[in-house]
Amino acid sequence: MGYNVLVVDDSRVVRAMVIKTVRLAQVDLNKVFEAEDGKEALRILDKEWVDLVFADINMPVMDGIEMVDAMADKDMLEMIPVVIISTERSATRMEELKAKGVRAYLNKPFTPENIKKVLEDILGNREEEEP
Repeated sequence: MGYNVLVVDDSRVVRAMVIKTVRLAQVDLNKVFEAEDGKEALRILDKEWVDLVFADINMPVMDGIEMVDAMADKDMLEMIPVVIISTERSATRMEELKAKGVRAYLNKPFTPENIKKVLEDILGNREEEEP
């Protein structure tokens, strides 16, 4: 059974690159959902089962930080790992997001190796936790 993944970025090209890279990492995917901003992502999360979220920080309508805060308010972050993929390289911002419950932070441009390592760390741990 594959994973359901949500990719949140205002750039269609970046969303496509993330999805392609996840597939290249040979992750068993079931469904892939896409959202242009955090607000759209929250609507998807309210309706669909999602195992993992990849999200940008800087987006219109609702940015990635606001989305993470909303997910935390709904106690979603403990069940749904979030990986931030952003051009923002602020160490302070990275630490703030990790303190909120974000599992990993990747800088753009990312490589298939970066994505694969993060996925192995997160999904490998989740597979070990399942009975």
